[in-house]
Parts: sequence; structure tokens; C-alpha cells
Amino acid sequence: MQYLPIFTKLDNKPVLVVGGGDVALRKCAALLKARAKVTLVAPEFCQQLIELAEQQQVNLIESTFNEAHLVNQMLVIAATDIDAVNAQVAELAEANNIFVNVVDDQPKCSFIFPSIVDRNPITIAISSAGTAPVLARRLREKLETLIPQHIGPLAELVGKFRSNVKARFQHFADRRQFWEKVFDSNVVSEVQKGRLADAEQQLHEMLSDTATPRGEVYVVGAGPGDPELLTLKALQLMQQADVVVYDYLVSEEIMELVRRDADLICVGKKAGHHSVQQEETNRMLVELANQGKKVCRIKGGDPFIYGRGGEEVQVLAEHGIAYQIVPGITAAAGCSAYAGIPLTHRDHAQAIQFVTGHCKKEGQELDWASLAKPNQTLAVYMGVIKSPHIQSQLLTHGRAPETPVAIVENGTRQNQRVVTTTLQRLADTIAEHDIRSPALLIIGEVAALHQQLAWFGTSEQVSSYAQPITAVA
Repeated sequence: MQYLPIFTKLDNKPVLVVGGGDVALRKCAALLKARAKVTLVAPEFCQQLIELAEQQQVNLIESTFNEAHLVNQMLVIAATDIDAVNAQVAELAEANNIFVNVVDDQPKCSFIFPSIVDRNPITIAISSAGTAPVLARRLREKLETLIPQHIGPLAELVGKFRSNVKARFQHFADRRQFWEKVFDSNVVSEVQKGRLADAEQQLHEMLSDTATPRGEVYVVGAGPGDPELLTLKALQLMQQADVVVYDYLVSEEIMELVRRDADLICVGKKAGHHSVQQEETNRMLVELANQGKKVCRIKGGDPFIYGRGGEEVQVLAEHGIAYQIVPGITAAAGCSAYAGIPLTHRDHAQAIQFVTGHCKKEGQELDWASLAKPNQTLAVYMGVIKSPHIQSQLLTHGRAPETPVAIVENGTRQNQRVVTTTLQRLADTIAEHDIRSPALLIIGEVAALHQQLAWFGTSEQVSSYAQPITAVA
């Protein structure tokens, strides 16, 4: 370990910055955020620093640097573009036992600035000991996406209870167990929703042992399969859940991201076979939530687009169960993008309709006359089995036999396959290529653009995850 990571309280502490340009301004901004008493020394200063001085946020000394400027300083930063001056600052600071940072010159630094993830009061610092600052910044960017914004308010809330918890529990092990229980409770989700008063009330109840377990259900859209298409909120809730209730359409790669010790319950549905009836799934969600558990009901695509999420939320609401809804990238958007097919295009399609090929038994028939209109795109979910009927109805109601069709099987996944054909040969093509669900049918003039746009842009943008196999029928 080349540097000892410490967090220094700089409230009203004297810090010297040598320099008056943009680099000095950036360092000054970080120090002011930590409420330091900042003095800058330079022969001249940029306009922004002058404005800070006019606002009495910093003190400017218009002078060349000398050793007298180090008197009573706690830290010093050399931020000039003159190597000789920076070296002089470092040498004199070391001689006076003052911590010094020379910007972009790690060997002369006795302290360095890390990359920071700020969720005040939670602060995470990442350092490469000055050897690879861009790599440290990349790591910070990753952490920024993983650490939710409500972590800061949550830390502030529980901080108010530390003395009460210490008085309530004499032993450290008991206090630790209590806090583990808090962070697994609905206190977290109440803070996440901005209901700080409710979260505080629940903490009071837990401290006095009067709280009853409150379950919650997260209805989460997992997208079409590529784990990188998950939303940040979906990933965060997947990591919080005690129980994960999932469908077959949720990819294995996404299931790898759920909390390791969560219970997994499959209620999958496949074409022509329902392993668990929807009514049983609804009952299960209510029962698990009433046990005080946090339940992640994760679905492929978006839960409110042919995912029956609306039915489940209705049941939860009827039973007074708290829930959150997290939308996902629906199959039409994800699969078409990975296949290089725009769903709308000024020259080819001015409208789009999402339809399902798997309707409720004895349900209302689709408006085929409307669906058969030209210059629009049809995105047909769950249409493989019913493809002969879909083909027949569209042709009967006037859609041209030569209308382009793209069939995207396992869209966005590693084994994605795109088969292009015409409406007249849709059912035959599905049979010839043994296409299986999950598959999306894209019917319309835009489907012809697949051959032109499938590898549009860099291969990294289009195929960093999915490696499409393309066939033409």
C-alpha cells in the first residue's frame, strides 16, 4: 500500500493552492466543497477565481510563490504549469512537514486526490496511487451507477439513531444484528421513495420492538435478455430482494445478478404450457409479502407490455401490499435495435403497433383491417405459434404479400438469430428454420433495412454482447 487512505476534516482549515488557472480552479472547487479555508498564490488569476474572491469564498495573493506562504498551512497543492515552481513548492512543503500534492506529478506528492463517489455522508474514494488516474475514474463511473442516490439520506437517518441504539443494546453483537435488520427492512424503500418521516417512524417502532414486518413487491422489467440493458433501479432492487419470482424469459445472465442468498421461485410460462397459473402467482406474491419479505417479481421485457404486470399489481393493491414498478426495455425496442431495424422511419413507416399473437381465450379478435395498413410497423409478441393465422389475416385484409418480415429469435442474447422473409412466406419460414420462442415478429417495410443496418456503427456498439446469426428466406 503506497498511500494510507484517510478522510480529513477540513472545515475552516487553512489550505494553500499555488496557481491561478483552470487546474487550480478545479482543486479549489473540491476544497471548497469540503469547507476548507482556501488561499491561492499566483502572479495572476483566471476570471472564475477572481469571482470566488469577490464572493469572499477564497483569498487571493497576487505574487510569485515563496516559503513564507506556507506558514500555518495544513495542506498545499502545486497547480501551476511551470515544473520548476511545482518542484519548489514540493521541496519546501516537505521541508516544513506539510502534506503536498503536485498535480499530475505523482512522485512529488505526499498525498493524492482520489476519484470520489459522493453520497454525502457516504463517501467512497478510489485511488491507483497516481499510476492510472483514468482507470480510477472508470471504476468510479461503475460505482456511480451501482450505488443508489438514497444511500446518503439513509446514512443520515440511521446516524440520528446511533446513540439510542447504543443505549438500547449493550453488546456490540446485538447492535450489529439490529442494524442488519434495519437495512433489510422497509426503512430502506421508504427512504428511497422520499418518505423520510415514515422511515423514521418505522425505525422508532423497530427500536421499541413494536414493528410488524412489512413486505413489499418489486415488479421489475428485466428487458429482452442482455444484462447490460437492465436499468439501475432494477439491479438495485434485485440485490435487495429476499425472494425472486421469475419467468423463463428472464435470461440466465440476468438471474446471476440477483442477491446470492435470495430464494428463487420459477413461475415460468412457455408457449403452450403454463407451469404456474397466473392466479397462483398472484396469491404467492401476496402471501410472501404478508410474511414481511421483499419480493422481486422479475419479468422479461417490460412488465406492463404483455407481461401481465397490471394484473399482479391490481391484486397487490386490493390486498394493501406495498409495491414498486420498474419498467424494462420491451422486446420490440431491444430486439429491433439489436437487429438493426428502426421501428419507425420517415421513408417507410410513420406508425407502429404492438400486438400479441397470444390473446386471452375467447377474447376479442384483433382489428386486422387496421393492422394491415401499409407504411406502418407491426411488432408481434408471442406470434410464432399463431403465425399462420397472423399471416392469413393480414393478407386477407389487404397487406401486400411481399411485405418484408424479420423474425428475431432470442433477441439481444448471445444466441440471437434474425431471419428475414416476406409476409407470404412467414409461416413456412418459421417452420423451415425451426424458430422457437422467445421470438419477435417485425412486419413492415422497415424490416428490409436489417441487411443494411444490422452492423451499423462499430462492432462494439452493436455486437459487444449479441452475436446475431442472420438468415434470409
